Amino acid sequence: MKNAKKIATRAALEAGVILKERLGDVRVIDYKAAYNIVTDVDKASEAKIFSIIKNEFPEDDVLAEESGFTKGHTSKRRWLIDPLDGTTNYAHTYPFFSVSIGLEEDGKRILGVVYNPMTDELFSAEPGQGAYLNDERMFVSDAKELQTSLLATGFPPDTMKAARTNILQFKTLTDQTHGVRRDGSAALDLCYVACGRLDGFWEMKLAPWDIGAGSLIVEEAGGKVTNLSGGPLDISTGHILATNGKIHDELVEVLTRLEKEESSQAPTQAGS
Repeated sequence: MKNAKKIATRAALEAGVILKERLGDVRVIDYKAAYNIVTDVDKASEAKIFSIIKNEFPEDDVLAEESGFTKGHTSKRRWLIDPLDGTTNYAHTYPFFSVSIGLEEDGKRILGVVYNPMTDELFSAEPGQGAYLNDERMFVSDAKELQTSLLATGFPPDTMKAARTNILQFKTLTDQTHGVRRDGSAALDLCYVACGRLDGFWEMKLAPWDIGAGSLIVEEAGGKVTNLSGGPLDISTGHILATNGKIHDELVEVLTRLEKEESSQAPTQAGS
């Protein structure tokens, strides 16, 4: 079989060239929903990745952020493509964004590649092979308690109307840690946990292409990835908690408590 990691790396690097060259030159901005934008650069990057992947692996399924699901022929493999994770950042020339490419086989994550074109940092992992930043093996941090940790999170596009907004969690954990960053690229946040720049990351309502690659990279760097309550990760739900492993249980405890507080304060639906 062809080397999937080699092909994914090539696709990520070529897409990254597009992103870097077009930064500050976005010509079209559309709205998929309120505050959820897509640019012509997202589409150009995805077209490049899609053409490379499908040319090499025409039998595989592809799930990409902008074009959706494309059925392959006979494969049990599915590629997860985010051509520009951090579109809002990109549209404002805020230099924190990435290309994320993951691969599943029989529902199991078998490859993760994330590329930051602004720093020329390529994060990658395969099961049992460890995680790498460019050609160097990387590992999660050694922070042992929440109060000395640096975290990151994000907010869903529907925060204005959603019952669960993550605002309470953000405020509480900002007060209980060295701080919480909101950088705007979940794929890069996960990679920053993997290489020890962050000690933990959580977010709700992400898509499979946001976390399919980065979640594997964290695990292979020695970290722990679950849902927000500490159960098995299901990338289809989009609720994720990734840490260095050492602060995981403490962070689960806080998030679980805050979710109960939110639920108890939520307005009761008529007729319930």
